[in-house]
Order: sequence, then structure tokens, then C-alpha cells
Amino acid sequence: MADRNRTPVRRSPRPGRRAALLAVACALVAAGCSGGGETKAAKESPRPAKPSEAKAVRPGLPGMPPLMDEGDLYAADRPNKLARQVRDFPSRVYVPNTGSDSVSVIDPKTYKVIETIPVGVQPQHVVPSWDMKTLWVNNNRGHDLTPIDPATGEAGKPVKVHDPYNLYFTPNGKYAVVMASMDRQLVFRDPHSMEIRKTLPVSCAGVNHADFSPDGRYFIVSCEFSGELLKVDTEKMKVIGQEKLPFEGAMPQDVKISPDGKTWYIADMMADGVWVLDGDRFTRPRLLPTGKGTHGLYVSRDSKKMYISNRGEGSISLLDFKTGDLVDKWHIPGGGSPDMGGVSADGKVLWLSGRYNSEVYALDTRTGKTLAKIPVGQGPHGLAVYPQPGRYSLGHTGIFR
Repeated sequence: MADRNRTPVRRSPRPGRRAALLAVACALVAAGCSGGGETKAAKESPRPAKPSEAKAVRPGLPGMPPLMDEGDLYAADRPNKLARQVRDFPSRVYVPNTGSDSVSVIDPKTYKVIETIPVGVQPQHVVPSWDMKTLWVNNNRGHDLTPIDPATGEAGKPVKVHDPYNLYFTPNGKYAVVMASMDRQLVFRDPHSMEIRKTLPVSCAGVNHADFSPDGRYFIVSCEFSGELLKVDTEKMKVIGQEKLPFEGAMPQDVKISPDGKTWYIADMMADGVWVLDGDRFTRPRLLPTGKGTHGLYVSRDSKKMYISNRGEGSISLLDFKTGDLVDKWHIPGGGSPDMGGVSADGKVLWLSGRYNSEVYALDTRTGKTLAKIPVGQGPHGLAVYPQPGRYSLGHTGIFR
């Protein structure tokens, strides 16, 4: 999708094309304006349409930094391209242990735990703030967020936030978006004080992961417990689309958009694969099988591949963005339960939590070799590799643009 901050050159369509263009425009408007329930387009289309080639006329989300590259959303994430405000932070891996109410801090050079930080009850994810100056630990059942200063590694005073399963930030940095999974809410908050600005109730169950469109105008959310997807208007803070995934017992997890902004991928731990979706049209997605218990999605530093963790079989699948095909699969020796994580600043190591093995995995991104299995606390989940390249954070364990 193009940079919406640029004004496109208008050309008058040839007479023979006027009717066709009008029909396409009407179809696009109809597909993106449902207010709830499975969209009409999703019901009628047995297979997803090809990614939209249309370029939107309206500008990007007000206040959002312009795209560096219209063809690559992750152009700012190149190896070791650290922003000025994070350049002096020590390189660490922060691991929230849901069963131990702690965060294990790993030195990636030695593969050793160098500190254990006590936090609130059931920490789920460690999330970099939009300005990248703070790490927020999501204490889901403790109903608070613990701030960690990545410059010193010190934890600050917890901030009361109800049901913070996961945390995101709008691309303009105006709001934090709390995924209140059990409350069935998306809660828009001040990104610093975390005071509530708007509460958006949703009809699906288990909101958990998300990603934003190239222009920041909408984001897509996975609903784990009802097997649904939501499309949310960022500025209006309103659900504009909802659809049920076409798989009995679907449990969607991580969400990631392709570098060119045309295709969305949603991991599904029960369908054992990723759903491939046209987010603009929000039509019915198709399933790409990857492995048992598909869970986390991570983009390589060159924007060419996506690492897909298959928690149920101890493997990582590699998807080629250019072809849309799976090109490799790595297996962790002795098995494991690779869950959530991130890529090192230099792009050479993929870090993943071993959810049911009380360990963290470090894998060589060139060969797939398991470099280390590091013992941590119980139930390690959404670990954050920090610092990482990028200009600002959209949240989760580190989505940078």
C-alpha cells in the first residue's frame, strides 16, 4: 500500500474505464464498512481475493511519521540501525515468566540470566513503548503494568491497568491500546499515564494480538477464544469489520502485515498454520499450513522472510514474502515449545520463549541451528529483545516501523 501522506497525481480515466472504476470503488467501500458480525464479502467469497492494487487517496493517520519506503514497512528495521534514544541501552532479552511472576533478564552475549526482576501476577508480555524509552510488563492477573527502564534495567512503580493481556500503540503515538482479553474490551489509554481515554467493548472473545495498516488508519485484531478477527478504525476507535475464521475451533494468535502492506498473516494454534488475508477488503482468508500449534510471527531484518513458531511441535517455519511460500523448517533438538519473541538487533539470532519448558531458545537465523537453551522461570511468554532497530514501536514484543 502506498504512503498515504503523499498526494497522488490525478489523471482522468479513459471513457471506457469509467464504469469499471466506479464499480471497483463501490465494492471497496462496501467491503470495509461492516459494523459487526461476519462481513457480507466474507460470506460470499469462498477464497480470498488477490491483494488490493488500489492506492488510497486519503492521507495517513494524523500525526503518524511518514513511511520511509512505500514498498517496505520495515525499512527502518535494518540490522543495527538503532534510533538515537536507544543507542546506548545495553543489549538484553527480557522474559516474562507467567508462572513465576517475574522477568528473567538474559545477556545475549553469554546466553546467561543475569537478573530476575519480581513483577505483578501473571506477566504475559514485555512491550516497548511508542517512544521506545520504556518497557511495559503486562501483569495480566495482577491488573497492572510494571515499567522497566531499559537504560538501567530498573523496575519502576506499577501502574494500575485492568486486564492488560497485551499492549499496542497507535502509529501516531496518541494512544496505548490495551488488549483486555477477559474483559472483552479494547481500551484506548494515554500512552504515558495510562489513563483511560475510551473503552471499546467487543462482541468477540479473547482479543490478544494486532497489527496496523501501512497508513495507520485501521488495525486487525485476533480473538483467540471465539476464532474471530476484528477490523478497527484507529482514529474513530470503532470496530468496522468482524468475521469468523472458516475453521472449527480456530484459535488465532499473532498478527503480522507483509512488508509491502498488501497481505496480513494470522497465526492459528488450532488450525496449525497461518491465515492469509487481504486486510483492505477484509474478505475470507485462506489457510497456509505450517506446523502444529502455530503461534508467533517475526520479520527478518532484510524484510525477505517471516519466522513462524510452531509451539506444538518445537519447530520454526520460514515464509518467503515474495512468493508467499514456505521455504524451510527448523526443528529444535530435543523438542520444545517455541512461542513469542523477537529478532536480535543485528538480525543474526531469533529469540523465542519455550512456553511449556521453562526455557528460552536462541536460533541462528542463517542456518536454523539452536545456539542455546536457557533455563528461566515458569511459563515464559512474550519476551522482548531490546533494543531493536526502528523509529517507533507499535507494541507487542516489538513491532517497529
